This record gives sequence, structure tokens and C-alpha cells, in this order.
Amino acid sequence: MMPRNQATHRPVLRRAVRAEWGPLLRTVRNGLGERGLRAIPITIASVCLTLLLQIVQNQSWGYGLVQELGAVHAHDPLWLTLLRTPLSLFVPALDLPVWGALAQILVVFGICEICLGGRRTLAVAYAATLAGTMYAHLGVRLGPDGPLGLPASAAHLNDSGPSAAVVGLAVFVCWRYRARLTCGLVVAAMVVEVLFIKGNLAGREHVVAVLGVLSLCGVLEYLQVRSSSRGPNTRDVNGVGGLSGV
Repeated sequence: MMPRNQATHRPVLRRAVRAEWGPLLRTVRNGLGERGLRAIPITIASVCLTLLLQIVQNQSWGYGLVQELGAVHAHDPLWLTLLRTPLSLFVPALDLPVWGALAQILVVFGICEICLGGRRTLAVAYAATLAGTMYAHLGVRLGPDGPLGLPASAAHLNDSGPSAAVVGLAVFVCWRYRARLTCGLVVAAMVVEVLFIKGNLAGREHVVAVLGVLSLCGVLEYLQVRSSSRGPNTRDVNGVGGLSGV
């Protein structure tokens, strides 16, 4: 027989789980139930592209090609960085198992594509990656002496790849669906990674990507509250009503 205190805590825990993840899980379940894999075409394409780039860059003839098309470094000119950044989202790190990156993309991109739509998912992913990439450029210029600076050797390291986009999307979709505890845990995990586990370039880019997405969330929240206070008619005229679907 179950102890009384344990039986009492289970409904409380169940309610907490439903409050945290209920709306998000319902949206994902309904999306997959109605359309199946057709609900996540961009996610599937992203997984396939990441796998293809991983295979190509591990060939003797393909490593240089992938580097030229999608590898981003802090020593690159800014125009070249901006040109390569979209593809750099899908270039996995050579020193990490590719299956981990593929699983992250499948789960996080898939959830976000169902909940946010394909275009918003790509926009947030690109914004998160670009935030981390721009920090790398700035950090190298600041030098290793400042708290935000990076050593000169960081200028030759590859960009973080899909991981910055993944953590940025995780934060954004948690904000969108008010999963505040999960959002806080993701942010805390990135900070702990830099402070206590691996304070390398990729870890710092993850933190900056999260901060960039949180700033975006704050701006959207402000615009949504401001448009709501003006009333539905004003929202339609100004074209801000679409923020409610972000």
C-alpha cells in the first residue's frame, strides 16, 4: 500500500507537470497526430543536411569544401561571416558525436516547427547563432584581459554549429508556452557549463545565444502588452496582432 504522503504528493506533481508542459505537449501531440511527419518538413530537411555535411566534411575531398561554404571563424571578414552563417547552423563539430547533434535538431527543431511554424523557427535559430557568432568577433577584439574577452587563439576555432540554435530555440519555445521552470533550467545549464565545466568558445556562444533570445522575448513581450492595451482595432491597424502567434 502506498504511503499517504506519497499519494498526496502525486496529484500535486501531476498538476505541476501539466502546468509546465501541458500546453506545449498538447500542441506537439495534435500537430503530429493530424499531419505526422508532414508537420516538420524543415526539421527533417535540417537533420538530413546536417548528416550530409558531416559525411562530406569527413571525406578527404570534402573537408575544405564544407569549411569554405559553412565554417565561421572570428578572424573572417564580417561580410564572409554573414554569408556563411546560415549554412553554419548545420555544420556539426568534428570532435563531437554527430548523433547527439542530430537528436537535438530532431527534437528541438521539431517541437518548435510545430509550435512556432517553420519560418519563425528558422528566424530564431539564425538569430541565436548570429548572436553567438558576433560575440566571437567582439570577444577576440577585446582580448583575453577583459571579462568578456577571448584569447587570440579563439579566432581560429569553428563556430558552435547547430548547438547555439538549439539552445536558443529551446528558450524561445519555453517562453512562448510559459514553461518558465524549463526555460530557467536551460539558462542555468548554459551558465554552469561556462563557469564550471567548459568555458570554451562554444560554451560562451551558447550563453550569448540564450541572452540574445531572451532579449528578443523581452521585446516581443513588451510589444504584445503594448498592442493589447491599445485594443483589438488598433492592433489590426498597426499589424501587431501577429505577435500573439509568435
